[in-house]
Amino acid sequence: MNNVLNTLTIRELQQKYPFVINYFEENRLNVKRFERNTFEEYLGHFSEEEIEEWGIDIKGIREGLLEYISQMIEFLGLEEDKGIESLTILAGTNKSGEKEGFEEFTIKKSEIISIVGPTGSGKSRLLADIEWAAQGDTPTKRRILVNGEVPDMKWRFSSNNKLVAQLSQNMNFVMDLTVYEFLKLHAQSRMVEKEEEVIKEIIEAANNLSGEKFDLNSQITSLSGGQSRALMIADTAILSSSPIVLIDEIENAGIDRKKALNLLVSSDKIVLIATHDPILALMADKRIVIKNGGIDKIIETSRKEKEVLEELERMDSIIQSMRNNLRKGLTIDSIEN
Repeated sequence: MNNVLNTLTIRELQQKYPFVINYFEENRLNVKRFERNTFEEYLGHFSEEEIEEWGIDIKGIREGLLEYISQMIEFLGLEEDKGIESLTILAGTNKSGEKEGFEEFTIKKSEIISIVGPTGSGKSRLLADIEWAAQGDTPTKRRILVNGEVPDMKWRFSSNNKLVAQLSQNMNFVMDLTVYEFLKLHAQSRMVEKEEEVIKEIIEAANNLSGEKFDLNSQITSLSGGQSRALMIADTAILSSSPIVLIDEIENAGIDRKKALNLLVSSDKIVLIATHDPILALMADKRIVIKNGGIDKIIETSRKEKEVLEELERMDSIIQSMRNNLRKGLTIDSIEN
């Protein structure tokens, strides 16, 4: 940690840790003219006369900043090293106590994995095992590794470090806030730099996903199911610190599914999606097949399946076009193919 004060310029330090601006202001440190210098260089510009006259504690300022950064990293749940690069599932057992149909399965950052299986087959149990970083202490006896190692206990017990961000099928807001107020609260809690730009980015991304446009003045309690889902996907992709996102059934959510997945993947997140939709299942790089409470097998999407996916997407585009035009009051025979 110490070397950040020697190697990063003050501008780079502020970009990496936006909250240090508060430290500078609280300690009346005017760094504006030194943004291209390191913090150590900034401290070195004070003359002996200034240090004596103003009672400047150079060592105290240096150590105080390092301590402040460490505390804020822990509070915000930020990952200081390489972050989450991979997630590994080690086989457990199904409901009958039989070993699952694989040994271990590693999912890398920016991969999309679909989870398929009958209702009640155990998809939610798999999610719970991942969320709690199971270590053989759940009914399935599965074990979860992060970056190939037993994960830090923070992933299990810290309220600030959530391994999984869940987006469920039914999302209902209860706070009487506008979209702007909701996003501003989240941005402030993450202490992001340039809040207004981030809020604008989220609303634009959400409207790119939603079939029904809405704006920052809309009340979140008045949003439709599709609008709510679009807002939360955009918010999760841009603001959430959780490295893994699980989406439960978005096929009927009134959003552009392909754009939603691309947005999340572009944010360097691992995406798992529980689905009964063949389009979503085939969009994934691989799919986990659940039977009788266990992982029966893992299938990599083949080239042939990708060709089938193209045809399914073409058919789906026609259906979506018909749906949108019917909403506008047009008749089927007036829709161009």
